[in-house]
Amino acid sequence: MASLSDDEPSRGTEGGVLVIGAGVSGLTSALCLRQKGLAVTVVADQFAPRVTSVVAGALWEWPPAVCGHHHDQVSLERSKIWCHQSYEIFADLARDPATGVFLRPVTFYVQHPISADERLQKKVNELRGKVREFKQGSSLIQENGVNPQLGFQDAYSYLAPMIDTDAYMRWLLGEAQKAGCQIIQSQVTGNLRQQESSLANRYGVDAIVNCTGLGATELTGDLVSPLRGALIRLRNDGKTIPRITQAHCVSHDGSSEGQGFIFIVPRGEDTLLLGGLAEPDETDLEIGLHNYEPIREMYQRCLEFLPVLRGATIDAAEPVRVGLRPIRLQNVRLERESGARIVHNYGHGGSGVTFSWGCSLEVAERVTDLLAEGD
Repeated sequence: MASLSDDEPSRGTEGGVLVIGAGVSGLTSALCLRQKGLAVTVVADQFAPRVTSVVAGALWEWPPAVCGHHHDQVSLERSKIWCHQSYEIFADLARDPATGVFLRPVTFYVQHPISADERLQKKVNELRGKVREFKQGSSLIQENGVNPQLGFQDAYSYLAPMIDTDAYMRWLLGEAQKAGCQIIQSQVTGNLRQQESSLANRYGVDAIVNCTGLGATELTGDLVSPLRGALIRLRNDGKTIPRITQAHCVSHDGSSEGQGFIFIVPRGEDTLLLGGLAEPDETDLEIGLHNYEPIREMYQRCLEFLPVLRGATIDAAEPVRVGLRPIRLQNVRLERESGARIVHNYGHGGSGVTFSWGCSLEVAERVTDLLAEGD
């Protein structure tokens, strides 16, 4: 993989685009822009593994996600388009082990019949025609070894992309570089609109794409809030428990009580992730099993839910990962800023990976339309 450039951009590129941010949204947007034949410069102060995307649970989900903090219905309808587009691309990427993308079963469990919940029934009906190997029925509960004392009554499953973010973010950066994107490590601060012209001149571009996640608050004045999450990492090599080859989830969208939710997802070949946690406006990343009771409670909740996990070994090298989801009140902002040559793509919350390809394809279309307008 090529090394990062220093802060010396190539200048004078006609139809060039500056992408700010190198998380999953930024790098995927860069790739989609290159596929349109545009010259792309990516500028970010941090790259994998020091980006939120690496911490993500990275299980493809039909919106809203299990963490349950996206409720704006207009935005959710729009998100479903992005979600479906991403599903098809991830399913194709799963054929190449180098990408870190796996296509595996996931089962969602609910404590009442799905037919008794109008909103959930709608979600299930939407899913049937958009995913592979959809199944529904209470038999999934016993088949998957879920604790019968917890009272779950119904479940549905399908094949879902599950992304090993360590491998995937390395692959994504490498693909952007191979495609010809210029990668520059630098920080953009201050109001983006006010420095639009100076940035365009500095980097020799005609449009700017803002993929800065939580950083968008400083660049735009829009309120993007942190929603802290944590994932416990278990060894999943088949030595102390049978290898877990599918994901198990209980959503926090009305089908479960309390703050927590269940998120059990195989990561790569030999790691299992346990969640979930969704704590608004908490920014301390120095929490773990050793010092934070909600993470210990999360761990016990998962063990109670799937008793086979009681024999699993916690990853001694990295027992817990903590990250901050970028949440907006109206979910994702994906739009051209009025009167400017700036396209925004941020506020994905816990769905950054799930939406990444769909959002990036729309970004590329919007930028192409913007450039076609001329001066």
